[in-house]
Amino acid sequence: MTALFAVTPRPVGRLITRGFAMAAAMILGAAAAADDLPADMVLIPGGQSVIGSEQGLDDERPVFHVQLPDFLMDRTPVTVAAFAAFVQQSGHVTTAERFGDAAVMQFGTGRWFLQPGANWRYPLGRDGQPAPADHPVTQVSWDDAQAFCSAQDKRLPSEVEWEFAARSGHEGDISYAFGDTLLKEGDFPARIWQANTWNGTFPIINTLDDGFATTSPVGHFGLSPAGLSDMAGNVWEWTADWHGSYAGRKGADDAPLQGSSKVQRGGSFLCEAAVCHGYRVSSRSHSTPDSSLMHVGFRCARDA
Repeated sequence: MTALFAVTPRPVGRLITRGFAMAAAMILGAAAAADDLPADMVLIPGGQSVIGSEQGLDDERPVFHVQLPDFLMDRTPVTVAAFAAFVQQSGHVTTAERFGDAAVMQFGTGRWFLQPGANWRYPLGRDGQPAPADHPVTQVSWDDAQAFCSAQDKRLPSEVEWEFAARSGHEGDISYAFGDTLLKEGDFPARIWQANTWNGTFPIINTLDDGFATTSPVGHFGLSPAGLSDMAGNVWEWTADWHGSYAGRKGADDAPLQGSSKVQRGGSFLCEAAVCHGYRVSSRSHSTPDSSLMHVGFRCARDA
């Protein structure tokens, strides 16, 4: 079957060196509370943060500031294996399974279409490969993600919580959850990719320099200073909030109360910086709650 891909345009943001002192404080705080944490979650210490970027797209500005309490965040996106266990225990039938199809995008043309038989087990359809157990689950709607988190006594993170967690462990207005640049220096002449993104000219050529054409195993590219994996690239992640303008936003508790689409964060394996810079910490995407897409997954959160 032809390989399939997708895109959301994003601009280049400003890079700032991370604050080692803040990262060290976070690590010490997390260690102190480690005995009380679920094994699959990370404590995100509360505090103040900017949300958005004046260098970003229109929906990333104006920036506003928030004050958040401590909260917990899943260390990784929810995996295919974890979602399979949930389905086996609960009997949950996903939106894509009920509809009989889900959204994929054709490599080389950029054309979206509904692929019959595509679902969380077979993200590209029955002619494609089954989803690997240790990869993030995809082809799940917002409703599916909500159901999973609720069954774990968790919830989807708010959009503000997601960006706050991505920025945690850094000082100042940073661009990426993993640090300053997409590539870091390795043993000469190697360069090490820090996220699963599109390599090459989208959507025509993917050179696979990072090793992956679609999703990658969760945690493959390491952890952010906050101890979270895959907060840039791999898959976009559903959040709890309706998408809306930042105009008039004054804090963490005034997200839109209604809307037509839910916010997604983090970018995906389909993001190439010249076209889609969605893996920046402030980048936003959105889809209707019943959408199931080959490059969208989720992780859960919980009050501390």
